[in-house]
Parts: sequence; C-alpha cells; structure tokens
Amino acid sequence: MFRDVSPKPRDGRIDRARKLRRAMSLPEGLLWRELRQRPHGLKFRRQHPSGAYVLDFYCSDARLAIEVDGAAHDFGDRPLRDEVRDAWFARAGIATLRIPAKAVLDDLERVLALILAEAAARLPLHHPAAPGGPPPRDELGEE
Repeated sequence: MFRDVSPKPRDGRIDRARKLRRAMSLPEGLLWRELRQRPHGLKFRRQHPSGAYVLDFYCSDARLAIEVDGAAHDFGDRPLRDEVRDAWFARAGIATLRIPAKAVLDDLERVLALILAEAAARLPLHHPAAPGGPPPRDELGEE
C-alpha cells in the first residue's frame, strides 16, 4: 500500500464523516457494498475526511476520489462549489470521479466497471521500494 497523500482533515471533519457513514444514501450504500469487497485488490474508504471536505469514497493507492452526486449538485451554486472542491483535490494529486446517483441505481455493474478502470489507470506501474528493505538483485538475480 502506498503512503496516503490526502490532506489531513480539519477540525470536526472526522466526527462529520462518522455521522455521514451512518446516514449513507441508497446509491452510496449500494456502491459501498461492492467497493468494500476490495475488487481487483483495491482498498476503498467511505466518507473519508480530507481537508475541509469529506469524500464519499477514496482509493489511496490510485489517489482517486469518487463522489456520488444527487440531483441537488446540478442546481444553485453547487456546480461551482464542486468545481472548486475538485480543483483543490487536483492540486493535492487526487483525481475526482463524479458519478450521478441515478447511474448507480440504474446500472451498478457499469458504474463499478468505470470506477475500477479509472483506478487501474491511475495506479503506478510498480510499488516503490520499502525503506530499509533489501537492495535490488543484480543481473543474475542473485544478491
């Protein structure tokens, strides 16, 4: 597992995340039921606090945030707020994948395939060497 690069949560965000975990929407609950099984060996967190925000789902290895957006995200100042939030995470090296809640309800398998494809595309080609780990093998594979 890679080092978590998500910004540390601000005061009060951990308590808010705990409350949100107990009150997940139906689309979030359905998606969590699939993501918690660690598909393709990827670990996802739900309601992950980071900075001033709480992410619906977060994969640390892929540095990918998944947001399940209901219809309210299409009105008022929400689109602008979401854009500002996504840009803030992008500066921290975290991509945001926004999925309409209706898409989760209509075709969960397709949404899951999309998430896994995006996460796989963001994974590095190899894991970094462990600090203090063994030196690399020479050309013959011997130490």
